[in-house]
Amino acid sequence: MTTFLARMMGSGADQTRSGEGGAPPLLGPARLGQTLPIGQWAFAGVAVTALGGPLALAALYAPSIAGGAASSAGLVMVLAAVAFGFPLAIWFGYARHVSGPGGLYSFTAAAAGPRVALAQASLWALSYLLYLVYTTAQIVYDTLPAVLPGEVRYQSLLEVVIPVALAGVMIAGRRAALLVVGLIAAGQLALAVALSGVTLAHVSTPASSFGASAPAGSLGIASGQTALLFVCGSLPFFMSGELGGDLRQRFRATRRGLLGAYLATVAVIIAAVAPLAAAPAFTRAEIPGMAVAERFAGHGFAVAVGIGVAVSVGGVMLVEYFALSRLATAVTGWPLRRVVLGIGVVLVAAGPVLLINPDEIYDNLITPSLFALWLSQLVTFAVYPRFVARHGGRMRPAWVLTAGACALAVYGLWVTIQTSPIGSS
Repeated sequence: MTTFLARMMGSGADQTRSGEGGAPPLLGPARLGQTLPIGQWAFAGVAVTALGGPLALAALYAPSIAGGAASSAGLVMVLAAVAFGFPLAIWFGYARHVSGPGGLYSFTAAAAGPRVALAQASLWALSYLLYLVYTTAQIVYDTLPAVLPGEVRYQSLLEVVIPVALAGVMIAGRRAALLVVGLIAAGQLALAVALSGVTLAHVSTPASSFGASAPAGSLGIASGQTALLFVCGSLPFFMSGELGGDLRQRFRATRRGLLGAYLATVAVIIAAVAPLAAAPAFTRAEIPGMAVAERFAGHGFAVAVGIGVAVSVGGVMLVEYFALSRLATAVTGWPLRRVVLGIGVVLVAAGPVLLINPDEIYDNLITPSLFALWLSQLVTFAVYPRFVARHGGRMRPAWVLTAGACALAVYGLWVTIQTSPIGSS
Protein backbone atom coordinates (compact mmCIF):
# COMPACT_ATOMS: atom_id res chain seq x y z
CA MET A 1 0.00 0.00 0.00
CA THR A 2 1.19 3.48 -0.84
CA THR A 3 0.90 5.27 2.51
CA PHE A 4 -0.37 8.78 3.15
CA LEU A 5 3.11 9.76 4.36
CA ALA A 6 4.68 8.57 1.12
CA ARG A 7 2.22 10.62 -0.87
CA MET A 8 2.89 13.68 1.23
CA MET A 9 6.59 13.25 0.78
CA GLY A 10 7.67 12.16 -2.80
CA SER A 11 -21.13 44.71 10.91
CA GLY A 12 -23.71 42.23 11.96
CA ALA A 13 -22.47 39.46 14.15
CA ASP A 14 -24.89 36.92 12.74
CA GLN A 15 -24.79 37.73 9.04
CA THR A 16 -22.58 39.38 6.50
CA ARG A 17 -23.67 42.60 4.82
CA SER A 18 -24.80 42.12 1.24
CA GLY A 19 -22.01 44.33 -0.02
CA GLU A 20 -19.29 42.01 1.25
CA GLY A 21 -18.67 40.04 -1.90
CA GLY A 22 -21.98 38.17 -1.95
CA ALA A 23 -21.02 36.11 1.10
CA PRO A 24 -23.70 33.65 2.20
CA PRO A 25 -25.68 34.34 5.37
CA LEU A 26 -23.86 33.05 8.42
CA LEU A 27 -25.58 30.41 10.51
CA GLY A 28 -25.22 30.59 14.26
CA PRO A 29 -25.69 27.70 16.73
CA ALA A 30 -29.48 28.07 16.68
CA ARG A 31 -29.67 27.80 12.88
CA LEU A 32 -27.51 24.67 13.08
CA GLY A 33 -29.94 23.05 15.48
CA GLN A 34 -27.65 23.69 18.47
CA THR A 35 -29.12 25.38 21.53
CA LEU A 36 -25.87 26.54 23.12
CA PRO A 37 -22.57 27.87 21.76
CA ILE A 38 -19.45 25.81 22.29
CA GLY A 39 -16.90 26.92 24.87
CA GLN A 40 -13.31 28.04 24.43
CA TRP A 41 -11.89 24.77 25.73
CA ALA A 42 -14.08 22.70 23.41
CA PHE A 43 -12.88 24.77 20.47
CA ALA A 44 -9.28 24.38 21.63
CA GLY A 45 -9.76 20.61 21.63
CA VAL A 46 -10.97 20.77 18.05
CA ALA A 47 -7.99 22.93 17.07
CA VAL A 48 -5.42 20.64 18.73
CA THR A 49 -6.92 17.51 17.18
CA ALA A 50 -7.15 19.09 13.73
CA LEU A 51 -3.46 20.00 13.59
CA GLY A 52 -2.13 16.66 12.54
CA GLY A 53 -2.85 15.70 15.33
CA PRO A 54 0.23 16.61 17.34
CA LEU A 55 1.17 13.06 18.28
CA ALA A 56 0.91 11.74 14.72
CA LEU A 57 3.11 14.62 13.56
CA ALA A 58 5.67 14.36 16.36
CA ALA A 59 5.97 10.57 16.38
CA LEU A 60 5.45 9.60 12.75
CA TYR A 61 5.11 12.13 9.94
CA ALA A 62 7.52 14.92 10.88
CA PRO A 63 10.52 12.75 11.88
CA SER A 64 10.06 10.51 8.84
CA ILE A 65 10.11 13.50 6.50
CA ALA A 66 12.98 15.13 8.40
CA GLY A 67 15.06 12.02 7.73
CA GLY A 68 15.77 13.42 4.29
CA ALA A 69 17.67 16.26 5.96
CA ALA A 70 18.34 14.66 9.34
CA SER A 71 21.44 16.69 10.19
CA SER A 72 19.26 19.85 10.13
CA ALA A 73 16.13 18.30 11.65
CA GLY A 74 15.52 21.20 14.02
CA LEU A 75 15.83 23.80 11.28
CA VAL A 76 13.46 21.79 9.07
CA MET A 77 10.78 21.99 11.74
CA VAL A 78 11.30 25.71 12.30
CA LEU A 79 11.19 26.54 8.60
CA ALA A 80 8.06 24.43 8.16
CA ALA A 81 6.32 26.28 10.99
CA VAL A 82 7.27 29.64 9.47
CA ALA A 83 6.14 28.58 5.97
CA PHE A 84 2.73 27.56 7.24
CA GLY A 85 2.37 30.97 8.84
CA PHE A 86 1.32 32.30 5.41
CA PRO A 87 -1.87 30.21 5.12
CA LEU A 88 -2.61 30.69 8.79
CA ALA A 89 -2.37 34.48 8.48
CA ILE A 90 -4.73 34.47 5.48
CA TRP A 91 -7.32 32.36 7.29
CA PHE A 92 -7.18 34.71 10.27
CA GLY A 93 -7.47 37.67 7.89
CA TYR A 94 -10.72 36.28 6.56
CA ALA A 95 -11.99 35.23 10.00
CA ARG A 96 -11.68 38.78 11.32
CA HIS A 97 -14.68 39.67 9.11
CA VAL A 98 -16.40 36.33 8.36
CA SER A 99 -17.51 33.61 10.75
CA GLY A 100 -19.83 30.70 10.14
CA PRO A 101 -20.20 26.99 9.34
CA GLY A 102 -19.13 27.56 5.74
CA GLY A 103 -15.49 27.96 6.76
CA LEU A 104 -13.35 28.40 3.66
CA TYR A 105 -16.47 28.48 1.50
CA SER A 106 -17.68 31.56 3.36
CA PHE A 107 -14.22 33.11 3.09
CA THR A 108 -14.11 32.56 -0.66
CA ALA A 109 -17.66 33.84 -1.17
CA ALA A 110 -16.84 37.06 0.68
CA ALA A 111 -13.90 37.61 -1.67
CA ALA A 112 -15.04 36.32 -5.05
CA GLY A 113 -18.77 35.65 -4.90
CA PRO A 114 -20.95 32.53 -4.61
CA ARG A 115 -20.03 30.86 -7.91
CA VAL A 116 -16.32 30.71 -7.18
CA ALA A 117 -17.11 29.75 -3.59
CA LEU A 118 -19.32 26.88 -4.71
CA ALA A 119 -16.53 25.54 -6.93
CA GLN A 120 -14.10 25.83 -4.01
CA ALA A 121 -16.52 24.09 -1.65
CA SER A 122 -17.13 21.26 -4.13
CA LEU A 123 -13.41 20.55 -4.38
CA TRP A 124 -12.97 20.77 -0.62
CA ALA A 125 -15.94 18.50 0.12
CA LEU A 126 -14.75 15.91 -2.42
CA SER A 127 -11.31 15.89 -0.86
CA TYR A 128 -12.45 15.34 2.69
CA LEU A 129 -15.23 12.91 1.86
CA LEU A 130 -12.65 10.74 0.11
CA TYR A 131 -10.31 11.20 3.07
CA LEU A 132 -12.97 9.94 5.48
CA VAL A 133 -13.46 6.89 3.27
CA TYR A 134 -9.84 5.81 2.80
CA THR A 135 -8.13 6.84 6.04
CA THR A 136 -9.43 3.85 7.98
CA ALA A 137 -7.35 1.73 5.59
CA GLN A 138 -4.28 3.76 6.56
CA ILE A 139 -4.96 3.15 10.26
CA VAL A 140 -5.77 -0.54 9.90
CA TYR A 141 -3.25 -1.66 7.28
CA ASP A 142 -0.32 0.76 7.77
CA THR A 143 -0.19 2.10 11.31
CA LEU A 144 -1.57 -0.55 13.64
CA PRO A 145 0.46 -3.52 12.24
CA ALA A 146 3.65 -1.62 13.17
CA VAL A 147 2.31 -1.23 16.72
CA LEU A 148 0.53 -4.54 17.32
CA PRO A 149 1.65 -7.29 14.91
CA GLY A 150 -1.21 -9.48 16.08
CA GLU A 151 -3.66 -6.87 14.81
CA VAL A 152 -3.41 -8.45 11.35
CA ARG A 153 -5.92 -11.10 12.44
CA TYR A 154 -8.53 -8.43 13.13
CA GLN A 155 -7.97 -6.11 10.17
CA SER A 156 -11.22 -6.96 8.41
CA LEU A 157 -13.19 -6.42 11.61
CA LEU A 158 -11.45 -3.12 12.37
CA GLU A 159 -12.02 -1.85 8.83
CA VAL A 160 -15.74 -2.17 9.48
CA VAL A 161 -15.86 -1.22 13.17
CA ILE A 162 -13.81 2.02 13.03
CA PRO A 163 -16.17 3.81 10.59
CA VAL A 164 -19.16 2.64 12.66
CA ALA A 165 -17.53 4.03 15.80
CA LEU A 166 -16.76 7.39 14.18
CA ALA A 167 -20.28 7.72 12.80
CA GLY A 168 -21.73 6.68 16.15
CA VAL A 169 -19.80 9.38 17.97
CA MET A 170 -21.04 12.09 15.60
CA ILE A 171 -24.65 10.83 15.55
CA ALA A 172 -24.65 10.80 19.36
CA GLY A 173 -24.69 14.59 19.21
CA ARG A 174 -22.40 17.58 19.32
CA ARG A 175 -21.73 17.41 23.05
CA ALA A 176 -20.68 13.76 22.95
CA ALA A 177 -18.54 14.31 19.84
CA LEU A 178 -16.80 17.34 21.32
CA LEU A 179 -16.11 15.39 24.50
CA VAL A 180 -14.45 12.60 22.51
CA VAL A 181 -12.45 15.09 20.47
CA GLY A 182 -11.38 16.87 23.67
CA LEU A 183 -10.21 13.62 25.26
CA ILE A 184 -8.27 12.71 22.13
CA ALA A 185 -6.68 16.17 22.10
CA ALA A 186 -5.65 16.04 25.76
CA GLY A 187 -4.43 12.45 25.59
CA GLN A 188 -2.31 12.83 22.49
CA LEU A 189 -0.88 16.15 23.62
CA ALA A 190 0.15 14.54 26.92
CA LEU A 191 1.78 11.64 25.07
CA ALA A 192 3.51 14.02 22.65
CA VAL A 193 4.90 16.07 25.55
CA ALA A 194 6.08 12.89 27.28
CA LEU A 195 7.71 11.62 24.08
CA SER A 196 9.43 14.97 23.60
CA GLY A 197 10.68 14.83 27.19
CA VAL A 198 12.06 11.32 26.73
CA THR A 199 13.77 12.32 23.50
CA LEU A 200 15.34 15.46 24.97
CA ALA A 201 16.48 13.59 28.07
CA HIS A 202 18.23 10.76 26.24
CA VAL A 203 19.35 12.26 22.91
CA SER A 204 21.56 15.32 23.13
CA THR A 205 20.41 17.95 20.63
CA PRO A 206 23.40 19.16 18.60
CA ALA A 207 23.57 22.85 17.71
CA SER A 208 23.92 21.78 14.07
CA SER A 209 20.31 20.55 14.17
CA PHE A 210 19.25 24.18 13.80
CA GLY A 211 21.91 24.98 11.21
CA ALA A 212 21.95 24.52 7.45
CA SER A 213 24.27 21.51 7.53
CA ALA A 214 22.00 19.43 5.28
CA PRO A 215 22.16 19.98 1.50
CA ALA A 216 20.02 22.95 0.47
CA GLY A 217 17.79 20.85 -1.77
CA SER A 218 17.07 18.26 0.91
CA LEU A 219 16.50 21.00 3.47
CA GLY A 220 14.00 22.79 1.25
CA ILE A 221 12.11 19.61 0.34
CA ALA A 222 11.87 18.39 3.94
CA SER A 223 10.73 21.82 5.17
CA GLY A 224 8.11 22.17 2.45
CA GLN A 225 6.73 18.68 2.93
CA THR A 226 6.53 19.17 6.69
CA ALA A 227 4.67 22.47 6.24
CA LEU A 228 2.06 20.62 4.14
CA LEU A 229 1.21 18.47 7.16
CA PHE A 230 -0.50 21.39 8.94
CA VAL A 231 -3.15 21.90 6.24
CA CYS A 232 -5.97 20.55 8.42
CA GLY A 233 -5.48 23.65 10.54
CA SER A 234 -8.27 25.17 8.44
CA LEU A 235 -10.86 22.77 9.91
CA PRO A 236 -11.56 24.71 13.13
CA PHE A 237 -12.83 27.67 11.09
CA PHE A 238 -15.88 25.59 10.21
CA MET A 239 -16.68 25.49 13.93
CA SER A 240 -15.94 29.13 14.76
CA GLY A 241 -19.52 30.20 14.06
CA GLU A 242 -20.65 28.04 17.00
CA LEU A 243 -18.61 30.04 19.49
CA GLY A 244 -20.50 32.49 21.68
CA GLY A 245 -20.56 36.27 21.34
CA ASP A 246 -20.53 38.64 18.41
CA LEU A 247 -18.23 38.50 15.40
CA ARG A 248 -15.33 40.20 17.15
CA GLN A 249 -15.58 37.94 20.19
CA ARG A 250 -15.74 34.84 18.02
CA PHE A 251 -12.69 35.97 16.09
CA ARG A 252 -10.71 36.50 19.27
CA ALA A 253 -11.74 33.10 20.60
CA THR A 254 -10.86 31.48 17.28
CA ARG A 255 -7.47 33.15 17.10
CA ARG A 256 -6.69 32.33 20.71
CA GLY A 257 -7.69 28.68 20.40
CA LEU A 258 -6.13 27.91 17.03
CA LEU A 259 -2.96 29.93 17.47
CA GLY A 260 -2.41 28.41 20.92
CA ALA A 261 -2.93 24.92 19.51
CA TYR A 262 -0.57 25.62 16.62
CA LEU A 263 2.23 26.93 18.84
CA ALA A 264 1.84 24.00 21.23
CA THR A 265 1.94 21.55 18.33
CA VAL A 266 5.01 23.18 16.80
CA ALA A 267 6.77 23.16 20.19
CA VAL A 268 6.28 19.43 20.80
CA ILE A 269 7.27 18.59 17.23
CA ILE A 270 10.51 20.58 17.45
CA ALA A 271 11.30 19.03 20.83
CA ALA A 272 10.65 15.50 19.53
CA VAL A 273 12.41 15.84 16.17
CA ALA A 274 15.35 18.24 16.63
CA PRO A 275 17.39 15.82 18.81
CA LEU A 276 17.19 13.16 16.09
CA ALA A 277 19.90 15.02 14.19
CA ALA A 278 22.23 13.17 16.58
CA ALA A 279 20.48 9.83 16.02
CA PRO A 280 19.19 9.80 12.43
CA ALA A 281 18.61 6.04 12.45
CA PHE A 282 15.39 6.67 14.39
CA THR A 283 13.93 8.62 11.47
CA ARG A 284 14.04 5.47 9.35
CA ALA A 285 11.90 3.41 11.74
CA GLU A 286 8.31 2.58 10.78
CA ILE A 287 7.12 4.87 13.58
CA PRO A 288 10.16 6.91 14.71
CA GLY A 289 8.59 8.12 17.95
CA MET A 290 7.69 4.59 18.91
CA ALA A 291 11.28 3.47 18.27
CA VAL A 292 12.58 6.25 20.53
CA ALA A 293 10.09 5.29 23.23
CA GLU A 294 11.01 1.60 22.97
CA ARG A 295 14.69 2.35 23.29
CA PHE A 296 14.58 4.77 26.22
CA ALA A 297 11.25 4.29 28.05
CA GLY A 298 10.23 0.68 27.55
CA HIS A 299 7.80 -1.36 25.49
CA GLY A 300 4.67 -0.22 27.32
CA PHE A 301 5.23 3.44 26.57
CA ALA A 302 6.19 2.60 22.99
CA VAL A 303 2.89 0.78 22.45
CA ALA A 304 1.02 3.70 24.03
CA VAL A 305 2.71 6.07 21.56
CA GLY A 306 1.92 3.80 18.61
CA ILE A 307 -1.74 3.38 19.52
CA GLY A 308 -1.87 7.10 20.24
CA VAL A 309 -0.69 7.81 16.70
CA ALA A 310 -3.56 5.71 15.31
CA VAL A 311 -6.06 7.48 17.58
CA SER A 312 -4.55 10.82 16.59
CA VAL A 313 -5.33 10.10 12.94
CA GLY A 314 -8.84 8.99 13.91
CA GLY A 315 -9.29 12.26 15.78
CA VAL A 316 -8.53 14.23 12.62
CA MET A 317 -11.24 12.20 10.89
CA LEU A 318 -13.75 13.27 13.55
CA VAL A 319 -12.89 16.94 13.10
CA GLU A 320 -13.19 16.51 9.32
CA TYR A 321 -16.61 14.97 9.88
CA PHE A 322 -17.55 18.06 11.92
CA ALA A 323 -16.31 20.43 9.21
CA LEU A 324 -17.88 18.53 6.30
CA SER A 325 -21.28 18.45 8.00
CA ARG A 326 -21.16 22.19 8.71
CA LEU A 327 -20.12 22.99 5.15
CA ALA A 328 -22.95 20.89 3.69
CA THR A 329 -25.45 22.69 5.91
CA ALA A 330 -24.08 26.11 4.94
CA VAL A 331 -24.21 25.36 1.20
CA THR A 332 -27.50 23.45 0.97
CA GLY A 333 -29.50 24.66 3.96
CA TRP A 334 -30.27 21.04 4.88
CA PRO A 335 -30.79 20.29 8.59
CA LEU A 336 -27.51 19.46 10.30
CA ARG A 337 -28.85 16.24 11.82
CA ARG A 338 -29.79 14.90 8.39
CA VAL A 339 -26.36 15.80 7.01
CA VAL A 340 -24.55 14.08 9.90
CA LEU A 341 -26.63 10.93 9.33
CA GLY A 342 -25.96 11.04 5.58
CA ILE A 343 -22.19 11.29 6.00
CA GLY A 344 -22.38 8.48 8.55
CA VAL A 345 -24.15 6.24 6.05
CA VAL A 346 -21.44 6.87 3.43
CA LEU A 347 -18.68 6.25 5.96
CA VAL A 348 -20.18 3.01 7.29
CA ALA A 349 -21.02 1.70 3.82
CA ALA A 350 -17.46 2.31 2.62
CA GLY A 351 -15.94 0.00 5.24
CA PRO A 352 -17.04 -3.32 3.69
CA VAL A 353 -16.26 -2.01 0.20
CA LEU A 354 -12.66 -1.31 1.20
CA LEU A 355 -12.29 -4.98 2.18
CA ILE A 356 -12.50 -5.93 -1.49
CA ASN A 357 -9.03 -4.54 -2.17
CA PRO A 358 -7.88 -1.99 0.46
CA ASP A 359 -4.50 -1.40 -1.17
CA GLU A 360 -5.84 -0.58 -4.61
CA ILE A 361 -8.81 1.45 -3.39
CA TYR A 362 -6.58 3.46 -1.06
CA ASP A 363 -4.09 4.18 -3.84
CA ASN A 364 -6.87 5.18 -6.24
CA LEU A 365 -8.52 7.59 -3.80
CA ILE A 366 -5.61 9.37 -2.15
CA THR A 367 -4.35 11.19 -5.26
CA PRO A 368 -7.66 12.85 -6.23
CA SER A 369 -8.30 13.61 -2.57
CA LEU A 370 -5.02 15.47 -2.05
CA PHE A 371 -5.22 17.17 -5.46
CA ALA A 372 -8.72 18.48 -4.72
CA LEU A 373 -7.60 19.58 -1.26
CA TRP A 374 -4.71 21.71 -2.48
CA LEU A 375 -6.67 23.09 -5.41
CA SER A 376 -9.48 24.18 -3.08
CA GLN A 377 -6.98 25.86 -0.76
CA LEU A 378 -5.33 27.57 -3.74
CA VAL A 379 -8.65 29.15 -4.71
CA THR A 380 -9.17 30.57 -1.21
CA PHE A 381 -5.62 31.91 -1.06
CA ALA A 382 -5.65 33.40 -4.57
CA VAL A 383 -8.74 35.57 -4.00
CA TYR A 384 -7.55 36.95 -0.67
CA PRO A 385 -6.27 40.28 -2.11
CA ARG A 386 -9.78 40.98 -3.45
CA PHE A 387 -11.15 40.42 0.04
CA VAL A 388 -8.59 42.77 1.59
CA ALA A 389 -9.29 45.45 -1.03
CA ARG A 390 -13.01 45.29 -0.35
CA HIS A 391 -12.35 45.83 3.35
CA GLY A 392 -9.93 48.69 2.81
CA GLY A 393 -6.91 46.76 4.05
CA ARG A 394 -3.25 47.16 3.18
CA MET A 395 -2.57 45.53 -0.17
CA ARG A 396 1.19 44.96 -0.01
CA PRO A 397 1.04 42.60 3.02
CA ALA A 398 -1.98 40.89 1.43
CA TRP A 399 -0.04 40.16 -1.76
CA VAL A 400 2.96 38.88 0.22
CA LEU A 401 0.77 36.51 2.22
CA THR A 402 -1.02 35.39 -0.93
CA ALA A 403 2.24 34.69 -2.74
CA GLY A 404 3.56 32.60 0.17
CA ALA A 405 0.32 30.66 0.70
CA CYS A 406 -0.22 30.05 -3.02
CA ALA A 407 3.36 28.82 -3.36
CA LEU A 408 2.72 26.26 -0.62
CA ALA A 409 -0.55 25.13 -2.23
CA VAL A 410 1.11 24.80 -5.65
CA TYR A 411 3.89 22.81 -4.02
CA GLY A 412 1.24 20.56 -2.49
CA LEU A 413 -0.24 20.00 -5.94
CA TRP A 414 3.19 19.28 -7.39
CA VAL A 415 4.01 16.75 -4.66
CA THR A 416 0.66 15.06 -5.19
CA ILE A 417 1.25 14.72 -8.92
CA GLN A 418 4.84 13.58 -8.54
CA THR A 419 3.95 10.84 -6.05
CA SER A 420 0.85 9.64 -7.91
CA PRO A 421 1.03 6.47 -10.04
CA ILE A 422 1.00 8.67 -13.16
CA GLY A 423 3.61 11.14 -11.96
CA SER A 424 5.96 8.46 -10.66
CA SER A 425 5.72 6.21 -13.73
